[in-house]
Amino acid sequence: MIKISYRAHDYGKGTAESVAKKVASHKLTAVQLVINKCIEGESGLAGTLNPEKCKAFYKAFADEGLEISLLGAYFNPVHSDKNKVEQMIAKFKEHLKYAKYFNCKYVGTETGSFNDDKWTYNPLNRTEEALAEDIRIFKDLAECAKENDACLAIEGAYGHCMYSPDQLKRLFDAINNGHVKITIDIYNYLDISNYTEQVEIFKRAIELFKNDTVIFHLKDFVVDKENNKLVQVGLGQGLMRWDIFFPIIKKECPNAYLTFEGIKPEDIDSSIECVYKYYR
Repeated sequence: MIKISYRAHDYGKGTAESVAKKVASHKLTAVQLVINKCIEGESGLAGTLNPEKCKAFYKAFADEGLEISLLGAYFNPVHSDKNKVEQMIAKFKEHLKYAKYFNCKYVGTETGSFNDDKWTYNPLNRTEEALAEDIRIFKDLAECAKENDACLAIEGAYGHCMYSPDQLKRLFDAINNGHVKITIDIYNYLDISNYTEQVEIFKRAIELFKNDTVIFHLKDFVVDKENNKLVQVGLGQGLMRWDIFFPIIKKECPNAYLTFEGIKPEDIDSSIECVYKYYR
């Protein structure tokens, strides 16, 4: 069975029930849930969740036939404001603790940037200092995941500290305790300088992580030549080689969730058609 998921807050904020109904109006099986970005009244700070609240949120989606594929607790581990980092670590650990109430194993984040809240390229991102700090932060979170029978799901990106599949593998090998998994977002590894190498980059990521990849983020893009950048579009509307990628995913990672991120609601149905066209 193909498990197609949707980042819930791409539908905007609302009650858990209202968002669940919107997502369920499409042929989707799960949601990626960033609680404070999706559900009204949630701040996202540690100390705001409890088992009863988590069970109620889960029920709202389960009642519409939707699983929770990933709890998003994304934060920047190399942010210069260390008080902010500590607050976000506490939030992440709380998500790991309560993941079981969402019937969800995975809590996800990216690997940060020395540009703080911009999450963009900085030369410091490609240093041993960046790797060492990510190892320090994520080793602790991996232990918390183990204690709570959950999993830390980490995701690399071209402008971030783990800027390539090979660099992410260094982090993974340093922290893996059996409770560390991988999210592959091929679009995140691309920029205007390397998008023509997408097939090679994707195959390298699969080679390194096929046994540990639990989430694929699905995006497509066109090239904005005037502004010299990549612009996201609905699946099948751009240059992403899903005709190559989906058969590989089917063969190597058949149990992974396929999650639309940044796909506009009006493009969901055509994007689902793209998945079925190439996956099957």
